[in-house]
Amino acid sequence: MATQHKELNAPQTPLIIGALIVGFVLLIYLMVTQDISQSLLLVIGLLLGYTLFHARFGFTSAFRRFASVGNGQALRAHMLMLAVAVTLFAPILAFGVSFFGTGVSGYVSPIGISLLVGAFMFGVGMQLGGGCASGTLYAVGGGRTVMLITLLFFIVGATIGAAHFSFWTQDLPSFEPVSLATSTGLGYGGAWFVSILLFGLIAWITLVVERKRKAPKMAALPTTAGWKRIFRGSWPLFAAAIALAVLNALTLMTRGAPWGITSAFALWGSKVAQFFGMDPASWGFWQGANAQALEASIFADSTTVLNFGVILGAFLASAAGGLFKFTRLNVKNVLASIIGGLLMGYGARLAFGCNIGAYFGGISSFSLHGYIWGILALAGTFVALYLRPMFGLSVPKPKDSFC
Repeated sequence: MATQHKELNAPQTPLIIGALIVGFVLLIYLMVTQDISQSLLLVIGLLLGYTLFHARFGFTSAFRRFASVGNGQALRAHMLMLAVAVTLFAPILAFGVSFFGTGVSGYVSPIGISLLVGAFMFGVGMQLGGGCASGTLYAVGGGRTVMLITLLFFIVGATIGAAHFSFWTQDLPSFEPVSLATSTGLGYGGAWFVSILLFGLIAWITLVVERKRKAPKMAALPTTAGWKRIFRGSWPLFAAAIALAVLNALTLMTRGAPWGITSAFALWGSKVAQFFGMDPASWGFWQGANAQALEASIFADSTTVLNFGVILGAFLASAAGGLFKFTRLNVKNVLASIIGGLLMGYGARLAFGCNIGAYFGGISSFSLHGYIWGILALAGTFVALYLRPMFGLSVPKPKDSFC
C-alpha cells in the first residue's frame, strides 16, 4: 500500500519574521565584531539546522530503528552522506583548500579507553535524552520543551568531562590517531576508495538485516508538492544527506575544521564555572590550543556560532511548516533527559566528539576513531532499548506498520 503524506499546517508567519530579525541582528553583530568567517558560519549553521529539521535527519532514531526492528533506511542515508563527504573532503584535505587561507585539518583522534567508554556512554545517552548532539539542537529549535532540559544537562556533562579530560586521555591507555589516508600509505585517493567500499558494505548489511527481519518502513512526514517543498515540505533523506555533506565541506573550507557541536557546550559550561569562581583554565581540556577559546568571547568561537545557526535554522524550518509548538513535560521524560544529557555531554568529551564531530566528521576525515565511535554508539543503543521503557519512552516493534 502506498504511503500517504500528512498535510502541512499553515506557515507561522510571525515566528518566521521574528527568527529572520534575530538572524539578521546576529549576522550584523558578527560582521562588526568578529572575523568575516563567523558570519559565513552562521549562515552555514542556519542551513544545517534547516536541513536537519526538514528531513528529520536523525542519528539517534537511525540507530534505534536499526537496533530494534532492523530498519536501515536512515543508516543507508548516513552512508550516502559519508560517501559524498569523503569525496569532497579528500581533495580539500590533500591540497589544503580553504576560503581564508588558514589551512585545513580533519578530525583524526586517538583510539583508547576514553573513546570506547565515551562513545558507548553517548550511545546510551542519546537514546534516553531523545536526540544526539545535532538532534538536540534542532529539536530545541523545533520547540520540543524537554530537549531544553537535555541541552542544559548536555552542557553540564560536557563541562564535567572537560574537567576530567586529562585522566581519561593521558592517564589511561591509548594508541596514536590512525588516518586511513596518512597512517596507512594509501594516500587520500586510496583512503577514499576503501571508504566507499566500507560504506557500500554497511549499506548492503542493512538491506540483508532489513529483509531478514521484515522491518517496518519509516513513517511519512508532513510535506507538500512542487517548489514549495524546498521551503515547507519534508525532504527525502537522500537529499538531506547530500546537503549535509556539502555543508560540512563548506564548513571545513571556512574554518579549517569540519562541523562540530559539543566543544561549544564545554566552553559555555566552563565559562559559567569560571563566573562562579572555579578555575577551568587548569583543566586538561583547556590546555594548549583550546586555552584561547576560554578567554575570548563565545561569539569568537566558530562552533558556538554554528550551534546558534542550527537552532535558528531549525526554528525557521519548523515555523515554515507550521509545526513549531512547545511540548508537555512529565517526570519520566524529564528524568530521562537529565540522565541522557549528562551521559552525552560526558561521553562526547571522552570520545573526542559526538555523532557530528566523531562519527560524521571523523569518518569524513578518514579517521579510524570515527568507525569505532559508530560501533560503540550502536552498542550503547542496544543497551538503551531496555532502559527506554522505564522512562515511558517508546521502542519500535517488529509488528508496527511504520517505525
